[in-house]
Amino acid sequence: MITRRYFLRASAIAAAGFGAAPSWLLRAAAQGESKWKILVAVFQRGAADGLNIVVPFFEKRYFELRPSIAVPAPGKNNGAIDLDGRFGLHPSLQLLKPFWDSGLLAIVHASGSPDPNRSHFEAQDYMESGTPGTVAEDGWLNRALPPATPNTSPVRAIAAGAKMPRTLRGNRGAVVVNDLEQFKVRNPNVAAIIEDLYATTTDAQLMAQGKGTFEAVKMIQSIERRPYSPVNGAQYSGELGRGLQQIARLIKGGVGVEAAFADVDGWDHHTNETPQLTGLLQQFGASLSAFVHDMGDRMEDIVLVTMSEFGRTVQEDGNGGTDHGHGNVMMVLGGPVRGGKVYGRWPGLEPEQLFEGRDLAVTTDFRDVLGELVSHHFGQKIDRVFPGYSPGEPLRLLKS
Repeated sequence: MITRRYFLRASAIAAAGFGAAPSWLLRAAAQGESKWKILVAVFQRGAADGLNIVVPFFEKRYFELRPSIAVPAPGKNNGAIDLDGRFGLHPSLQLLKPFWDSGLLAIVHASGSPDPNRSHFEAQDYMESGTPGTVAEDGWLNRALPPATPNTSPVRAIAAGAKMPRTLRGNRGAVVVNDLEQFKVRNPNVAAIIEDLYATTTDAQLMAQGKGTFEAVKMIQSIERRPYSPVNGAQYSGELGRGLQQIARLIKGGVGVEAAFADVDGWDHHTNETPQLTGLLQQFGASLSAFVHDMGDRMEDIVLVTMSEFGRTVQEDGNGGTDHGHGNVMMVLGGPVRGGKVYGRWPGLEPEQLFEGRDLAVTTDFRDVLGELVSHHFGQKIDRVFPGYSPGEPLRLLKS
C-alpha cells in the first residue's frame, strides 16, 4: 500500500531532472526574480533584551536600573551608536548604522505581544501563529502567502533550519532547508520510483503534494550544484548567517521565493548578560549586513523583519542579567522601508509607566508592524492573516 508518508518521504529524496519546464519556473524566468516581492522574518528565540539592543540613552532611569549592564551613552567608551539624539544602537551593531543612514533600516521600540505570557514556548507559539493568547494550527507567514495556483513555485516559502517553524505551517506549503549541501543525489533509481508512484496513486491531493515536494527538491538540488560565492564583500557567520546565506542563495537562484524564515537562539540572558549579548549581536549585525550586501539591488523588493517573543525586565537582576519581561524592539530592513526613524510611542521607564511595575510597556502590537508588511508589501488582507485583530494607528513603515 502506498501511504502519504511514504510518498512524501520518497519525494523528498528524489533526484531526477525535470521533463518539460514547470509553469511556475517559466513564470519566474519570464518575470525575473527582481519582480517578486519577498518577505523575510528573523526570530530571536529566548527573549532578546531590546533595551540594550536599541538603547534609550535619554532615560536617566535606564542607567539607574541597570548600573552594571547598561550600554554607556554615545561618546563614552563602548557607548551606544547615536541614532536620533534619544536612542542608540548597541556598539556591536555598528554594521547596521549605514542602513539607518541610507533609510533602509527602521526601528519599532516598545513593540511586542499584548499577551502578558512570559513562557518562552507559549509566547513564541503565539507570535508565530499571529494569534496572541492562543495557538493557531497554521502560522501568520503561511497565511500571508497568496493562495497557490498552477503557476506557484513549490519553493516560494523557505525555512532555514532543521524543522518547519510554526510560522510557516499551513496549507500554503513551505520547504525546510537546513543545508543545501545535503540535497545531493544518492540514488539515481529513486526518480523512477517516484514516477511509478505518480502513476499508481489515486489520491489527487497526495499526488499534488508529492509532485510539489519532488519539484521543490529537484530545484533545490539544481541550486546546490551551481557554484556560489557571496558578493559585495558579504561575509556570513554564525547560526543566523548560515541560515540567511541559504535563503540568499535560493533567492538569487531565481526559483520564485516569496517568504523566508530564519531564527537564532541564545537570547535568554539571566546571568552575565553583557559579554553574551555583545558576542551574539556581533553575529546578528554581521549576518543582517551580509544578507543586504549579498542581495544588492534585489533589496528593492525585499523586506526583512526581526522579532522576539518578549523583552527583558528593565531592572537588572543580582547576577548581571535580566529576567523575562514584556515590551521589546523590532527592526524592519529593506528597500521599500521608510527608514532612519524610531517608530512607536515610547511609554517611559518611570515606576508608574512600567508594565506591572517592572517591564517596558508594549505600545505597538507586533501585528501592527507585520500587518503593514502583509498588506502593503504582499497585498494581502490583514484580517485573513491576523484573525480577530483590529489595526492600531498606522505606522507607515513602507514607502508605498
